Amino acid sequence: MAVFQQPTVGRFALDTFIIEVSEQDIKRERDKSRELRRSRWWQNRLALGRCHWCGGVFPPDELTMDHIIPLARGGKGSRNNVVPACKECNSRKKYLLPMEWEDYIGQFEKRDE
Repeated sequence: MAVFQQPTVGRFALDTFIIEVSEQDIKRERDKSRELRRSRWWQNRLALGRCHWCGGVFPPDELTMDHIIPLARGGKGSRNNVVPACKECNSRKKYLLPMEWEDYIGQFEKRDE
């Protein structure tokens, strides 16, 4: 079971959330992700050179595999749950869900206006 402390993200103010994901489940999904990383499908996604989150264009070796639903939050290591992401977006997103990530990014966009 994983327990995370989460900061307030936009309209989401969850202090703690508990997810029933075992270390064994996470390891199994990481192994699937490693296998997927070697696939032609993934190589084609990287060749497009676009970060899913910021839309930036990067050389394929500067993109990482990001899980839309993080493995620690019950996500899977499958095609429908992975996207290319620049290292900065992947590091900042961490274990956030897409709606939490959008709210997080929205905070910065409001500051820039």
